[in-house]
Formats: sequence, structure tokens, C-alpha cells
Amino acid sequence: MTISDNSRGLILAISSSLFIGTSFILKKKGLKRAAAAGTRAGVGGYTYLLEPLWWAGMITMITGEVANFVAYIYAPAVLVTPLGVLSIIISAILAHFMLKERLQKLGVLGCISCIVGSVVIVIHAPQEHMPSSLQEIWILATQPAFLIYVAATLSMVLALILHFEPRYGQTNILVYLGICSLMGSFTIVSIKAIGIAIKLTLEGISQVACPQTWFFLTIAVICVITQLNYLNKALDTFNTAIVSPIYYVMFTTMTIIASAIMFKDWAGQNVSDIVSEICGFITVLSGTIMLHVTREQEPVTAPGTITWYDGERIKAMEDGHYILLHDSEYLDSYSALAKDSRS
Repeated sequence: MTISDNSRGLILAISSSLFIGTSFILKKKGLKRAAAAGTRAGVGGYTYLLEPLWWAGMITMITGEVANFVAYIYAPAVLVTPLGVLSIIISAILAHFMLKERLQKLGVLGCISCIVGSVVIVIHAPQEHMPSSLQEIWILATQPAFLIYVAATLSMVLALILHFEPRYGQTNILVYLGICSLMGSFTIVSIKAIGIAIKLTLEGISQVACPQTWFFLTIAVICVITQLNYLNKALDTFNTAIVSPIYYVMFTTMTIIASAIMFKDWAGQNVSDIVSEICGFITVLSGTIMLHVTREQEPVTAPGTITWYDGERIKAMEDGHYILLHDSEYLDSYSALAKDSRS
């Protein structure tokens, strides 16, 4: 029995979502264990690099991303990209049972709105032209419109890192995920270039000596490391069920914008598609607001607090008070203790 290319792409895309959705939970549990043993990732710690569970999540995420990359070879983007929402659903379900993270009813509605809005954006996004050589990608990447986008994006990333992160990183999820998503648009462009280089090399046209190959590889490595660093901070600071949908929506949005500017696909858009995309963005914005209003923010450990991990929860002891940090019954009392300690 012969399997069609679209079927291969569909299977790979679904497998990718399973791996990526699971990776969020594994990394989160690894970050929790690391936080109990040292400095939290959310405040600049890197203890999680010694945590096997975090590395299991990393390997799972890499496997999912590779499957997603290969899926685009067999199936069109309009089939593969919308299936990315499955990772959000999987992550939310696993977070409910494994991390005891809960969303209010309005938060669930917000999550659904984010998914619906992003699917609408993807379905009506402009069709992408796949370049056939590294030289063609280089010409597109050095055109004035895209260079302006690069300058604007890097400026926003620097502003988020240097100004907003120290002040609002621990309280506003858009800071960390904004950095991830903005850098992610560069990652996609670079990975496409690398994919073409690999494809041409396998066909007998070696791209190893081509300077563009190493340039795009360097950009991809820098962007991926930056994304992982700030995604870890977001996961360590905020509820996983909120990080997943917002990150998906922002990453998808920035990827579509970068693709439209670089490949000029927007020139063939009709009025119906443009209106649909605007409606999708409004839906996404509404869902994001609902998620922010109802989010269950994890408490910040106060200075001088002793914490440890018992296999299920992070616990703390401060001034003789025993606290379960991730049990909502104790959040209010712990927050009051943390506030008094800081003042």
C-alpha cells in the first residue's frame, strides 16, 4: 500500500505535536526540581542543565521539531501549521494531571480563542514561495524591506532584554515570549536555508564551501539558543497551560509576518483573505487578554526561604511556616509572607 506525501506529512505533523506538547511538561518538571536545588531559571539560574528530566524534555522537543521540519517537505504549510495547535491541547491536558495547573473557565475560553484565531490566520495566510537555491534566499534576505524588518525586530529584542526584562520579566509573560517569537522568525528563515543546502548537497551539489551556508547556520544556532533560554524562563515563571498557547500564537504570527515581507507573498492576497486575517488577529488578541485576566501565576520564592522538591511539589520553610508552593490553598498566605520579607 502506497502512502501519499500528504499522509506522510500529516503523520509527521501529528507526531511532532505529541512530542512538543510532552516536552513542555518534562522541561517544566525538570525546572521545578532544579529550582529546589539551586537558583531558578526565571532569575538567571542554570541549574536545570544538570537535571536529567529537563534534558529529556529537550530531546523530546528536538525530536518534535525535526519531525515538524520534515513534515513541511511532504505536505503544504496549510496542512502542517494548523496541526501545531495539538501541542497546546496535549500540553494543557498533561499539565492538568501532572503539574496540577488549572485554568478558570474564562481562561479555557481564552485558550480556545487563541487556537481558533491562529488557525484562521494560518488558513488565510499568503502562500509561500520556496526558493530553489541559497543564492535566491540570500537575495531575498538582503532586500531593503526585509532588512528594515530585521533592524526593527532586533531593536525590539534588545529593548525587551535590556529594559523590559529586568522590570517586568517576572510579571508579564509577553516579555519572555516576545523575545522567543521575534527571534523565532529568524530561526525559520535560517532553517529553510539550511534545509535547501542539505537538499542540494545530497543531490550532489555541495554547499559546504558556500559562505551563505555557514552564515545561516550561525544565525540559526544563535536564535535557537536565545529562544530556549527565554522559553525556559517563561516556563519557570508562568503556568504551562498559558505559556503554550500564547507562545504558539505569537510565534506563528511573527513567522507569517516575516515570510510575507521576505517572500512578498502578500502581493497576491485578495480582500477576503485580508479581512479573515484581521479577524484572526482580533480573536487572538481577545483570547490573550482573557488568558492574562484569569492566569494563575506561580509565586516567587522570597529571599531567605528554604525550598526542596519531594517528587511532586516544591515545598518551602520560612520563619517556621511550612508551605506547599504549588498548592493554591497556600498561595495567598505565602504571597503575604514573601511581601513582608521583601519589605
